[in-house]
Amino acid sequence: MADEVIKWRFVTVFSPLRKFSRCDLQLKHKPASFLSKIFFPQSNSAFTLIELLVTIAIIFLLLGVLMPALSLVRAKSQMLFCRSNLRQLVLGNISYASDHQGSYAAGSFDIFTENKHRWYGIRNSIEEPFDTRRGAFEGYIGKKKIRCPVGVDYLELEPIDPEYDSGSGGYGYNMVYIGSRIWSDGYDERSCRITAKDTQIRNPAKTLMFADTAMAKFTSLIEYSFAEPRFFLMHGRPNPGWDPVPSIHFRHFNEANIGWADTHVDSGKMGPYDGVNEYGNKPSEMNLGWFEPLDNSLFDLE
Repeated sequence: MADEVIKWRFVTVFSPLRKFSRCDLQLKHKPASFLSKIFFPQSNSAFTLIELLVTIAIIFLLLGVLMPALSLVRAKSQMLFCRSNLRQLVLGNISYASDHQGSYAAGSFDIFTENKHRWYGIRNSIEEPFDTRRGAFEGYIGKKKIRCPVGVDYLELEPIDPEYDSGSGGYGYNMVYIGSRIWSDGYDERSCRITAKDTQIRNPAKTLMFADTAMAKFTSLIEYSFAEPRFFLMHGRPNPGWDPVPSIHFRHFNEANIGWADTHVDSGKMGPYDGVNEYGNKPSEMNLGWFEPLDNSLFDLE
């Protein structure tokens, strides 16, 4: 009788454990679903080739959706950074003018003679590159070199090349109207040494001082440190013998950033232009042109 009681208690106590073991065993051998394998992997389960290919396809699909958005965010941040650079250049020129009896910095006062000076740098010889630490804005915009964050693949020229103009960081100065007196006195050394005064700009909010620039050379782009107006002027009149090629570079979503004389910065879209440069190329196909209106009204001092 005592043996039967002990046997009954043993069965009663361990029966649930036996049932639990059977249930657990059944669960372990139950085939796992595809999603459970992804989110709850088990040591004794493995992906099949099809499941692995589907997983890779899903990953690439998600990347295809996310990459354009990430590229857009990156491009937007570059555009904002570029605007900050242009504003620093405008502020630097305004500070320069306040220290020089209201006269703005010269674009290049010896471009016809020694060709050693630019608004952004100086060199001791035409066989040397421009030293950007010795430009007109030294001490006005800090020691860090200002450069557009958009990686433009410029054609590298030797310093002795007449078209060499490397060091402006992808930005151009309104030399014709602000950095010289070319617009009124003609294109000579004297007019390049005299610049506009801050009191002469009647509408600073609509007068371009700096902008994104480049220049087309064959099928490549080279650095160019001047923002050319739509029409070239001499003695206040259009010069029919020289139609300037565009240097405004619309590198941000087909827009160009512009730093205005009142220190605000915005962007403009390229207007219709179908001209051909001296190399037989269309600058518009390289995102070079002018913003509207297609005249000099946003460059001049009026």
